[in-house]
Amino acid sequence: MKRYSFFPFGELLRANPVIKFLIFGDVVFFSAAGLLGPIFSLFVVGFIDGGSAEVAGIAIAVYLLTKSIAQIPAAAIIDKICGDKDDFWFIFGSLIFASFIPLSFLFISTPIELYFAQFLIGLAYAFQFPSFMALFTKYIPDNKEATMWGLYFTMLDLASAATAAIGGYLATTLGFHTVVIAVACLEFAGALLFLPIRKHIREPNNC
Repeated sequence: MKRYSFFPFGELLRANPVIKFLIFGDVVFFSAAGLLGPIFSLFVVGFIDGGSAEVAGIAIAVYLLTKSIAQIPAAAIIDKICGDKDDFWFIFGSLIFASFIPLSFLFISTPIELYFAQFLIGLAYAFQFPSFMALFTKYIPDNKEATMWGLYFTMLDLASAATAAIGGYLATTLGFHTVVIAVACLEFAGALLFLPIRKHIREPNNC
């Protein structure tokens, strides 16, 4: 009889390198993005001309609408390219691009500039999300689908909860600009964690 642990984090250590680095890279990247979560509205009010809760709401809507609308055609493009290396490059390229966008918060001062930054983030994630899901699904070990997805979301949620609290503290003690720079650096580091995946990707013979 197989032994089962309620917190089967050992399964992650036994998983193949693709799954490991997909999880670790994504957790580092998106938990870093979580540093901005609790202070985004404060940034809009404090640093954007005419900033208000309405402007913050529209900015979030621009991001979500862009990601939602662009995601389907992005996924169609990804599926048309044979093999898995395209999935890797879409993930890596999208996250590298997205990691630089928070730095724009150091310079933008109008709602239009904010909306454009949110549009770019939405566009980057529209290519990253389906690529990540496709690659993760292909490399999950047999009969470990629920475990691997559970581990991924558990680690992501725990890390995001921690960085949300840390982000608020850092903004209070060190200032918003310090948080933005920290986010960009950690996101870039998270994107680099995907690099080892490349050498472990299996390509079908017909590609």
